[in-house]
Amino acid sequence: MPTERGEAAHIAALLRRGAALKQALAEAPEPVIAIVDACEAAIRAGNKLMFCGNGGSAADSQHLATELLIRLRGSVARDSWPALALTLDPAALTAAGNDFGFDEVFARPLAGLGRSGDVLFGITTSGRSPSVLRALEVARDKGIVTVGMLGGDGGPALALCDHAIIVPDDTTARIQECHITLGHIILELLEDRLTDARR
Repeated sequence: MPTERGEAAHIAALLRRGAALKQALAEAPEPVIAIVDACEAAIRAGNKLMFCGNGGSAADSQHLATELLIRLRGSVARDSWPALALTLDPAALTAAGNDFGFDEVFARPLAGLGRSGDVLFGITTSGRSPSVLRALEVARDKGIVTVGMLGGDGGPALALCDHAIIVPDDTTARIQECHITLGHIILELLEDRLTDARR
């Protein structure tokens, strides 16, 4: 069993690793700004933002969509903005999985709900999730702007993304921690632009 001192050192190491990854991402803000540009253009044109991912990334999808639909910051008064997590409907997910296979659980509803000019966030820590890859493919075919929140080297998802942020690590937990931070940053900047919250 690890000693208390050993656990303390491990905690510190994990926190420092997460901080180092965020610092590395802070040195390259351009992809984040490009994603905010795409989201702003979509919302201003009356389009919507959509999110998909599996496991923890499914939870992040729901989290970020909710921040748009309901509220991100209590200090900013604004309208609800159109956003959808493709992970929300168990009937649709299980029907798509049963009838078409799990790889289609996001692609099938996206084919019906997505419109040209929308934005799809595909969240995958490996960049290799088949269900996210299929959704990105369908989005490309429909003229939907594709955004990847990825990890590692980006995997095959990178080639399907108009915009991407890659967390340069191969540990799922560290990547997910960065993804939700980046998601909050993107939405906060978007909210600033659309509401003049900075003034």
